[in-house]
Amino acid sequence: MTELKKYNDIIDELKCCVIVPSYNNDRTLESVLNKIKIYTTNIIIVNDGSTDNTRDILSRFRDLEILHFDSNQGKGSALLAGFKRASELGYEYAITIDSDGQHFPEDIPNFIEMIIECPGSLIVGNRNMEQAGIPGKSSFGHKFSNFWYSVETGIKLPDTQSGYRLYPLKAINKINFYTKKFEFEIEVLVRANWHDIPVMSVPVSVKYFPKEERVSHFRPLTDFARISILNTILVIIALLWIKPLFVLKSLNKENIKKFVTEQFRKNTESNIRLSFAIALGIFCGIVPIWGWQMIIAVSLAHFFKLNKIIVLTASNISIPPMMPFIMYLSYITGGYILNNPNGIQNLQSLISFNFIKHELVQYVIGSFAFALIAASGIFIISYLIFMIFRKNYR
Repeated sequence: MTELKKYNDIIDELKCCVIVPSYNNDRTLESVLNKIKIYTTNIIIVNDGSTDNTRDILSRFRDLEILHFDSNQGKGSALLAGFKRASELGYEYAITIDSDGQHFPEDIPNFIEMIIECPGSLIVGNRNMEQAGIPGKSSFGHKFSNFWYSVETGIKLPDTQSGYRLYPLKAINKINFYTKKFEFEIEVLVRANWHDIPVMSVPVSVKYFPKEERVSHFRPLTDFARISILNTILVIIALLWIKPLFVLKSLNKENIKKFVTEQFRKNTESNIRLSFAIALGIFCGIVPIWGWQMIIAVSLAHFFKLNKIIVLTASNISIPPMMPFIMYLSYITGGYILNNPNGIQNLQSLISFNFIKHELVQYVIGSFAFALIAASGIFIISYLIFMIFRKNYR
């Protein structure tokens, strides 16, 4: 059995296909498809509203699955349409490869070998971004994207912008995506991680054509703005929801017992300092400094020389299940301070300047006041408990 025949059979056994989204790449499309066919004929081409000779070229590939869009919808839409059709045809994995000639179909075996070792993973092709000929904007975008991915997921991926990937279709199709253009490839990586889909990488080659021959549909101003907005939203969601939820999921009887033993029973700090650490964490978790609670909490713990682990743990009071109660009580507290205990009177105020001037100000003021009240109450309760159970550390 030849090496190529071996991979052809393995691809069939894995129920894997190759999806090729294409928009106005008639110079390279035919060559890319012929090279892919060496490894498999399980190919789905998505013609994303091309206005060049793409339709004529695809008419010579009647043995392949072809989807035509009447107008350009964006790469994300093309990929999602390809995923849907692949699932309908019974495929469980899909390798995506661009039609502009930058990706090498010869790297398909890299993805196949990795998915055999790690089934169910989303695998991203890791390009060598240090090679000669890499455009400056690509190098910057590569570093920019990698940085924000690590912030949003807590893991490092060497190449988050490569479109050369292998997707586990059953897992991916369970996620509802909101972006439809280039930024989709960022959203899918982040949200795959959030849905516990392993995200890995394999080395791949990349070819960058000379500037005069290069065909790029990436619009630096518009598309970079879209990606920046998406990253901003993803970071907010990660800090306010995903990471606190991860902390909540990690709580179990064994972990709680271990934490209490290490941080309280065996800790030789005084009761008053431990109580102060808890109170400081509670205060930082309630005040409206979303996305910065943990950073500010640790900074203040360092300044006051308090137990950072306890402060950080207590600041997680703002976990998702608690947020509605915290925001409501903060708002009500602000209402009493500003002599407005009844709060919002009608929906019209939600879209008026008065909402920003009064209601939002009421919430902010109330949150600081409520944070101070809650922290003070927790300090007293904690101190009394420690006095009873930690008599040796008064």
